[in-house]
Amino acid sequence: MQAHTESVRMFGGDPREFNGDLLVYPVEEDIPHLAANAPRSLHRVLQQGWAAGDFKGKKEQALLFYPGLLDRGDEPPVQARRVLFVGLGKQDDNIDVRREQLRLAGGVIARQAGTVKAAEVLVVLPGDFLLAAVEIAQCLTEGLVLGNYRFDPYKTPREDSDQPGRVAVFHLHHGTLAATAVTEGMTRGRVLAEAVCTARDMANQPGNGWTPAEFADYGKKIARQSTLKCKVLDKSALQKLGMGGILAVNQGSALPPCLVVLEYRTSRKHPTVLLVGKGLTFDSGGICVKPPAGMEDMKYDMCGGAAVITAMQAIAETGVAGVNVVGLIPATENLAGPAALKPGDIIRQYGGRSVEIINTDAEGRLILADALAYGIETYKPEAVIDLATLTGAVIIGLGHHRTGLLANHDALAERLLAAGSEAGEPLWRLPLGPEYRKQLDSRVADIKNAGSDRSAGTITAACYLQEFVGDTPWVHLDIAGTAWDCTEKSYIPKGPSGTGVRTLAALLRHWQPLPAAGASPGDAQQP
Repeated sequence: MQAHTESVRMFGGDPREFNGDLLVYPVEEDIPHLAANAPRSLHRVLQQGWAAGDFKGKKEQALLFYPGLLDRGDEPPVQARRVLFVGLGKQDDNIDVRREQLRLAGGVIARQAGTVKAAEVLVVLPGDFLLAAVEIAQCLTEGLVLGNYRFDPYKTPREDSDQPGRVAVFHLHHGTLAATAVTEGMTRGRVLAEAVCTARDMANQPGNGWTPAEFADYGKKIARQSTLKCKVLDKSALQKLGMGGILAVNQGSALPPCLVVLEYRTSRKHPTVLLVGKGLTFDSGGICVKPPAGMEDMKYDMCGGAAVITAMQAIAETGVAGVNVVGLIPATENLAGPAALKPGDIIRQYGGRSVEIINTDAEGRLILADALAYGIETYKPEAVIDLATLTGAVIIGLGHHRTGLLANHDALAERLLAAGSEAGEPLWRLPLGPEYRKQLDSRVADIKNAGSDRSAGTITAACYLQEFVGDTPWVHLDIAGTAWDCTEKSYIPKGPSGTGVRTLAALLRHWQPLPAAGASPGDAQQP
């Protein structure tokens, strides 16, 4: 794991006295003015750029210049080496759109800073942006840190490299906003963004660099550094508990499996939310081996587990009230070793249900089913959310732009849809129903792990998981399309996105007890 050395700090002085590499002013479209206390010379540059049509404040637009070349009259000089205007786009009535405008602007700032190899950057927050100060600071900070992300621990450093640099320190100036609110938002945004960057690191690691043991070690590490409690169920414990799904998938691997359990506790009187993340650290498909082309991407099959473990880390650091949170990460490889699971085999999941194996590449549901059944029986949660790179079918249906959501509880589904919108990680609800469940009927076992054909693959995979949650309110997030090669944005690079971390944090920060009524299979709904 690489260390994320960037930091975000408050700057209390006059912005013109900042002597770092880059001074930044975000500007809204069609509102050609800076903060009232900005230097007049910078106002003139903005007006000239506006009149020339070179900079209008449009979304992700940028104008970079050197203040030392300006005629400043009798003004004190701007000490920064460079000044950047970055566009926010048009004002919008949708609060989630406004949040995203700030993240995108933060990503543009980080990219521009990387291009000029700026080590220290000061951003003056917009005082008249239609959003609360704490949210302005949080969202802009998220964009800055996420846009600053690089993964290069395996590259040999070169002094003559023309690759973009990484900002060492971002400074925020509160402008006309309340400094205490800005500090609060900045801190939350930094914690969440750094958690996402850590999830990206885990996914970027090769299969021989991130194994089930690394999941276990990281869980123990963050527990030592926080109020989290961690326990790791090793192979012998899984055997005693009868977790036949995890053990069956692991049969072809030389590395032992584990189940990482993290607990965040507030009070016994509070409800518990269970998070489960698929930790398949490499997936060859097993005996039903995947095509060689693109198989290297199967190191990303643990992105659900990465999202859950880093979300737990962020929750412990920022704190959430009125709810206990338990995170489970079932971790293993799926390889075609001599003892590997075979099509036609019958296994037993936790709790005793027999499963006919139709396809060894439908393995994620096997390890998730054990974790879901065990977690529900052990912790009696009020709600369960699982995240998994579960099916290629979700990419066919939704592309790389939205995560597939399936649920047995309407109110919980609506909360996830809202949390995803708030975080800029959009979700789309798909249906569940007995007509899909019939595709999993087996002649020789209680259920089979895949349908006889490929139709409705995302839905039938969720139907399999639904068998193991009972009446507990549950949402399944299929992140196969968004965990990597997600919609590329200024703050989302090619490769792993770290999706899910901020959505889970937003959900839990606003947690209220679920209504008793409203549970249903759920028809397809738009967010």
